[in-house]
Amino acid sequence: MPRAIGFLVYPGFQLLDATGPIAAFEIAGRLSPGAYALHFLSLRGEPTPSSSGATLLTTALADAPRLDTLIISGGDGVKVPATCPETLAFVRAAGREARRVASVCSGTYVLAEAGLLDGKRATTHWSRTQDFQRRYPNIRLEPDRIFVQDGSVWSSAGITAGIDLSLALIGADEGEAVARRTAQQLVVYHHRPGGQSQHSALIDLRPGRFDALLSWARQNLAEPLTVEQLADRAAMSPRNFARLFAQETGVTPAKAVERLRVEAARALLDSQPLQVEDVALEVGFGDSERMRRAFVRAFGQPPQALRRAAKAG
Repeated sequence: MPRAIGFLVYPGFQLLDATGPIAAFEIAGRLSPGAYALHFLSLRGEPTPSSSGATLLTTALADAPRLDTLIISGGDGVKVPATCPETLAFVRAAGREARRVASVCSGTYVLAEAGLLDGKRATTHWSRTQDFQRRYPNIRLEPDRIFVQDGSVWSSAGITAGIDLSLALIGADEGEAVARRTAQQLVVYHHRPGGQSQHSALIDLRPGRFDALLSWARQNLAEPLTVEQLADRAAMSPRNFARLFAQETGVTPAKAVERLRVEAARALLDSQPLQVEDVALEVGFGDSERMRRAFVRAFGQPPQALRRAAKAG
């Protein structure tokens, strides 16, 4: 029997929160025929407008089939399902009866209000972190994660992270080969590990004129990437390059390279069965001790501790 995947929406849902996962499961279902049956759900089964105005035809919760997986979309209208007794009752029932329940972005609020996250780990969009922590102090929010699994409950960060979560679910169901081919069809990276930061160093650094240089550096992390090497590639003198780089990005070239290496190293630690020493070499730290010190500066924890936490999740 196909696994019934329910996508819960409501007026004002974020379109990509729903359609990203929908597309992922639809493609996986074509690659693995008979794997999935998709159901679009809302409280009353009416045409449901997203925040953009695009509308999704839906089935009423009362008419929903028995679900294997329920995925709750986020969006500016999340207060509606998070305060609706009928919707919360449906989500609680799914928590008992479905194999797993998941949320995208602010859909985490619905899981929280339904009580499915009590004492559990979760994540949500970075902009909601402070409000979520204030409202639900008994939930262990991990605000810098792409997605988090705690038992049968999954949660993910904003918008495109719902695709990463869906690829992880598909990989668990149908194997990594199907998940990888799904990612290829979606033309996305397969797949960002849950422990990867919601923030990209390339965006946070405000690269401006150095955008191409930093992109090149990220693709060549095993290189020394000294100030002299970077300045030469930028066709500038080392002194002038270092001054302008710090002025435009807010950090020194060495600190920018360290951030790129830390970001790449954490992704490898979460997604590859490599030794810490091998990861350090792969991303250009040279040795594990240099990488350990960089991780402590960036995350407050050494690489081994973050890897253990990711595996525990």
